[in-house]
Amino acid sequence: MIKKKKCVAMLLAGGQGSRLYSLTTSVAKPAVRFGSKYRIIDFTLSNCINSGIDTVGVLTQYQPLELNDYIGNGEPWDLDRTNGGVHILPPYQDTKGAAWYKGTANAIYQNIAFMKRYNPEYILVLSGDHIYKMDYSKMIDAHIKNGADCTIAVLNVPIEEASRFGIMNTDKNNRIVEFEEKPAKPKSTKASMGVYVFSADKLFSYLEADEADPNSSNDFGKNIIPNMLNDNCVMYAYEFSGYWKDVGTISSLWEANMDLLGDNPSLDLNSPDNRVYYRHFPKNPHYIGNDAKIKNSLIAEGCEINGTVENSVLFDSITVEKGAVIRNSVIMSGATVRSDANINYSIIAENADVKSGAKIGDENGKGGITVVANDITVGENQTVAGGEMIDKNLQ
Repeated sequence: MIKKKKCVAMLLAGGQGSRLYSLTTSVAKPAVRFGSKYRIIDFTLSNCINSGIDTVGVLTQYQPLELNDYIGNGEPWDLDRTNGGVHILPPYQDTKGAAWYKGTANAIYQNIAFMKRYNPEYILVLSGDHIYKMDYSKMIDAHIKNGADCTIAVLNVPIEEASRFGIMNTDKNNRIVEFEEKPAKPKSTKASMGVYVFSADKLFSYLEADEADPNSSNDFGKNIIPNMLNDNCVMYAYEFSGYWKDVGTISSLWEANMDLLGDNPSLDLNSPDNRVYYRHFPKNPHYIGNDAKIKNSLIAEGCEINGTVENSVLFDSITVEKGAVIRNSVIMSGATVRSDANINYSIIAENADVKSGAKIGDENGKGGITVVANDITVGENQTVAGGEMIDKNLQ
């Protein structure tokens, strides 16, 4: 017998992440590696279980294989439950035929039957491509207290950046009176975080009406939220003050990794409260050679370091040979940086091989973040300028 749940979380994880270019050629954006041992999706899954939400639907579509394998039965996040737990929800064929998810609202609509199995009072809609730690239970409590139909988490951003976001304009009690998508002249600094709490019955009715509208884009920001506002639904903004970053671009992904460094990092992954869980694949201990110089860096298991690593994040099973220098960079699992290679302000993807004497990136980073894609070889003494995207072997 399926147990009734107060809240079901629906995690949108099907995005291609096209602005991450070669880093998402073979994986969905939520499966991209982060912070030496995590995946981006670990943060949202961890937030759910830390908030007492144990029923999560993960909606996949683009390149789902690695993400599906990683999530597995949900055990690392305590989501391997008999009643509830984590469920992978790809598009599927019904009596009307098969259809890809057409938009965020359509993706949730296609899974109404999954949500209704648990007869929830509330639906939490999340994105699987943001880095943050948040207690959703407090947001749900605020939603209940306000008697809201929909509550949207917002983050106050600098006014000069507000035009990049969906902006919530509110009254003095934080009730939403207007929503503007990337306004040229923003009236508020309350930027939507893509975290929504809906009263379940209200959400279902709007999803069904949206699906019946042939002119709809089937999107929460473009359709569901404006339609609810037009109908004078009770909608509130919930202000969040912690760390949050949309890692949808190369520069933002690099910045988020750099935010983990230093004595007082912007994002503390070692905090015992709101712990971030992840699937751990045991590796050999890392080895630091006598010639190694390491400063202000994260280094995962299985690495062999004999060169210089400064202000950088290194994932597992990386080899850095003697004389190699890595600064202000992110090096992903299995990469090899050979003797006298020099890497600055770069992201080196999995299993890349940087040969001896190669120079990658600008020393000051002014040219932008350089990316070397998975399994790519950068040949001996080759030079790659700042901001370049290398997705073919360079010999």
